[in-house]
Amino acid sequence: MKKFILATATAGALIASGGGAFAQNINICVEGAYPPFSSTEASGEVVGFDIDIANALVNEMGMSATMVKTDWDGIIPALLEGKCDAIIASMSITDERKQVIDFSDKYYNSPAQFIGAGGMGEDMLEGKVVGVQRGTIHQDFMEGEFPNVELRLYGSQDEVYLDLAAGRIDAAMGDAIAMDDGFLKTDAGAGFAFFGPAYSIPKYHGEGAGVGVRQGEEELRDAFSAAILAIRASGEYAAINDKYFDIDIYGGE
Repeated sequence: MKKFILATATAGALIASGGGAFAQNINICVEGAYPPFSSTEASGEVVGFDIDIANALVNEMGMSATMVKTDWDGIIPALLEGKCDAIIASMSITDERKQVIDFSDKYYNSPAQFIGAGGMGEDMLEGKVVGVQRGTIHQDFMEGEFPNVELRLYGSQDEVYLDLAAGRIDAAMGDAIAMDDGFLKTDAGAGFAFFGPAYSIPKYHGEGAGVGVRQGEEELRDAFSAAILAIRASGEYAAINDKYFDIDIYGGE
């Protein structure tokens, strides 16, 4: 409890300091093509777990936010170019990314896994084509651990699902929760299943998903970390989590 009170007080001090550290309204880069974490409605509105978490965090910080829909390939450049002030897009905290941007503490952590036609196994991957989203930890994992498997790279996870359902690839590697909710539980996922173990290897998969900010903006980074602790303690995180998932996806403390 003491840790939570201290963290909340820190966030409040940063917001109330009046030192102009950051604006009352910030722009947040989101993807909109990674259900159930983010997806785009017919109206163009971006919805999902990441979006609800983003709104909860900035509200806890006494701020408001504008969501800036951004393709995954361009999401870090958009942050660096000042098109947004933070990234909340299920971005894993990795050493490679920390060379370019900074991160809050994690706001969730889930393993990676393969999916393919029912009955498929890892011993059947030789000669097959596996789809992954380009520029992700899953591409790095496949290139490092399965160098002899043919990879097909996609701009979004939704594109991976389309080609998997159409038979243009044999399997996909990605976040287990995202693929379960975004594909396996949909009509298109009929006949497909997870195979192989669940993977969570730090050198590939990092420390969980965090809020990305520009390097040198420690006050904003720390305010997000404090807000994550605060919504966990208040029960708001659990309410958002339970709207989308049957388990607590925060992961181990």
